[in-house]
Amino acid sequence: MIKIAVVLASTRPGRRGESVANWVLKHAGRREDARFDLVDLAEFDLPDLDEPLPPATGRYTHDHTNSWARTIAGYDGFLFVTPEYNHSAPGKLKNALDRVHAEWNDKAAAFVSYGFDGGVRAVEALRPVLGALRIADVAAQVALSLHHDFTGFTEFTPADHQTAALSTTLDQLVAWSTALATLRTPA
Repeated sequence: MIKIAVVLASTRPGRRGESVANWVLKHAGRREDARFDLVDLAEFDLPDLDEPLPPATGRYTHDHTNSWARTIAGYDGFLFVTPEYNHSAPGKLKNALDRVHAEWNDKAAAFVSYGFDGGVRAVEALRPVLGALRIADVAAQVALSLHHDFTGFTEFTPADHQTAALSTTLDQLVAWSTALATLRTPA
C-alpha cells in the first residue's frame, strides 16, 4: 500500500498547522488506497544544514540527517501542510527539504497551505524546489484563508468547499504516488 507523509511544516509556538494537519489526517484516514502518517518537523532535530558534503552525494555523517533520510525514504509521497511566512515557506521546511536528496526522488507531493491569502505564495516558492529534488507536485491544492477558514484567525473552521478540495488533492496525490512507485521498483 502507498504510504504518504503528512508533513507539518510549522514549528512555532501557537501554530495553526497542527489543527490543519489533524483535519487532513481525519479525511485521509477514511481512504483505503493509501496509508497516511503525520511527520511533524517539530519532532525532528534538524539544525541548519551541517553536513560536510552536498546532500546529492548521499554521504550523510550526522545521526539526525541519517534519521531524517530513513524517514523520508519510507514514504511514496508527501502532503505538505505549510503556512506562508513573508511570501514564502517556513525556513524549517526548506532546511528539511535541502538536508537529503535521493530519498525525495521520484515521489509525488501535494499541498495544504494557509495564511492571510491562503498560503499560495509559500506553495509557489516550494514548487521549483521540489522539481530540483525530482518530486512531482500535483496541480490540485488546498488554500486555507485565515479570514475565511479560521475563526478569529486562530480556531480552524474550514469552509465546506475545502473538504472537496482536499479530496481532489488526495486523489491526485495517491494516483501520482502510485504511478511514480514504478520508477523506484527494481526491474
